[in-house]
Amino acid sequence: MIETWIEGIANIIIVIFLLSGSFFLLSSSIGAIRFPDVYTRLHATTKAATLGISGLLIGAFLFMYVHHNIVSGKLLLAIAFTLLTSPVAGHMISRAAHRVGVKPVTKNRTDQYEKAIEHYKQYQK
Repeated sequence: MIETWIEGIANIIIVIFLLSGSFFLLSSSIGAIRFPDVYTRLHATTKAATLGISGLLIGAFLFMYVHHNIVSGKLLLAIAFTLLTSPVAGHMISRAAHRVGVKPVTKNRTDQYEKAIEHYKQYQK
């Protein structure tokens, strides 16, 4: 009786992780289509996709552990790899886009990275 109750709660937690991961992946794809410039699109795809993929992988890991009593090291490594590499890749892509000359859509905002580069160049002379 207790084992069935615990398994039911575990199934609810697994479903929550899978649904939240699916929601974040859906919002990531909508953000990649709807946002105006490369920087906001990168923000949507890296942040939401990182959470989405991690949610799905955590749900899969919990499912394997609860229902099959298997601890999957591959899923744990995939979660760690995603959490470490995706934000860094998004940062590097946005930095490369800025250096190439892609300007952000600025509505009453200033480009602080551009100011920092100019400040750095001023002291290099």
